[in-house]
Amino acid sequence: MRLSILSPALAVAFASYALAQDASDVLTLTTSDFSAKVDNEPLILVEFFAPWCGHCKALAPHYEEAATALKDKDIKLAKVDCVDQADLCQANGIQGYPTLRVYKNGTPSDYQGPRKADGIISYMVKQSLPAVTELTLSNIEEFKAADKFVAVAYVSSTTDAPAVAFNQVAETHRDDFLFGLSTDPDVIAAEAVTPPAVVVYRSFDEPRVVYPYPILDAKPEDFEEWMADLSIPVIDEVSSDNYAVYASSTKPLAYVFLDPTAENKEEIIASVRPVAEEYKSKVNFVWIDAIKFGDHAKALNLQEPKWPSFVIQDLEKQLKYPLDQSKEVSTESVKDWTKQFVSGELKPELKSQPIPEVQDESVYNLVGKEFEEVVFDDSKDVFVEFYASWCGHCKRLKPTWDLLADKYASVKDQIIVAKMEATENDLPPSVPFRVAGFPTLKFKPAGSRDFLDYEGDRSFESLVAFVEEHSKNSLEPSVVLEGQTQTHFSAGNASAEKHDEL
Repeated sequence: MRLSILSPALAVAFASYALAQDASDVLTLTTSDFSAKVDNEPLILVEFFAPWCGHCKALAPHYEEAATALKDKDIKLAKVDCVDQADLCQANGIQGYPTLRVYKNGTPSDYQGPRKADGIISYMVKQSLPAVTELTLSNIEEFKAADKFVAVAYVSSTTDAPAVAFNQVAETHRDDFLFGLSTDPDVIAAEAVTPPAVVVYRSFDEPRVVYPYPILDAKPEDFEEWMADLSIPVIDEVSSDNYAVYASSTKPLAYVFLDPTAENKEEIIASVRPVAEEYKSKVNFVWIDAIKFGDHAKALNLQEPKWPSFVIQDLEKQLKYPLDQSKEVSTESVKDWTKQFVSGELKPELKSQPIPEVQDESVYNLVGKEFEEVVFDDSKDVFVEFYASWCGHCKRLKPTWDLLADKYASVKDQIIVAKMEATENDLPPSVPFRVAGFPTLKFKPAGSRDFLDYEGDRSFESLVAFVEEHSKNSLEPSVVLEGQTQTHFSAGNASAEKHDEL
């Protein structure tokens, strides 16, 4: 047997490498020590992960960075390998990766924060503090800079208005913002405010904003609305980490799709900023990585991979208003487009597949261009499945849906069983709902513009029972007398020739 001897320098190099591999501020938990390390911690964040999981790999460096930053605040981050510790993960009901949970003295709650380092740090700092932190001269400056959005109430007494309303908002939104309160005369003098006052400190846009409305009568919802508006920058990058903030807003969302590597990226953002400032009360503005989120651009009806491009989306109605991609994205073009949108002069661009030349199946293949014509035909009951081609549940429903259509094929003049690929066809503004999941089943009775949700099981028998309960028309085939011809359905009867012309 040959014995190899390492040189001292090489030995040190290997030892340093091994130490670097092991050096981590994230604790590794196993079945044997999970309870001991978690149950006694006032606050700890635990990631349940699988080594093969792509999202877990993407999270890892951010999680490590957050663990290092939070170590000085005595907030611990830990992880559990669910391949190596399968029984532990099963016992905790883990069904997907990564799953993040916040534990306070062993009591878990779902982590609701971002997945990047600064977001994790911000969220866990909020979890470590009371809903409202008492502020003095010794901690006021540090607290104001502790997060990108900090709200502070300055009052003479904690029982004075608006302290009670402010505290209620803090309890509701403790995961969203930092809240502080001070009755200290020295702090109030240093901040140059006259109590009662509420001030928001931000790391973006205008850094200090005082509540501008009558404060003694302010209700919790008044503060909530004001803070929600201030929490959204004039223009910022949107991603999966902060999209929920915009989605929860009542305002439309204006996107500037950019190539983030473009030399003029900052110049383009700067050109849009004055428009975003002017219309901030009406529309939220963001820029977005067009290379990473190219599919989202297509979903917003930007058909060409041409950047920059601009589009406004009515989030509530899911309507899209793309600026012609042949036009330059400039201050003038964006301002003109936004002005027309706000004044109601623009018409949404509706995506639609071509109208099928023939309908050769029992299930009617519905597209956006003819939605109103077919579905709003008052003479017919209409049952529509909104599906996505990639949806597994939709694929499993297909044979049952086909069977349902076959059952009523002889009464197509009375009832239509249809399907629409919802990712390829937009609903017109006249439709009172938006599709949020797949499959979505909607029934419109004859003579009505109301849609009934089907929420039963997806068995053939249950679908038939639903149709027979809610249909307004007879489901019995019409009798054709000798010498008469039976009318056959074709895209709304009399409209068949019209469709041929299209």
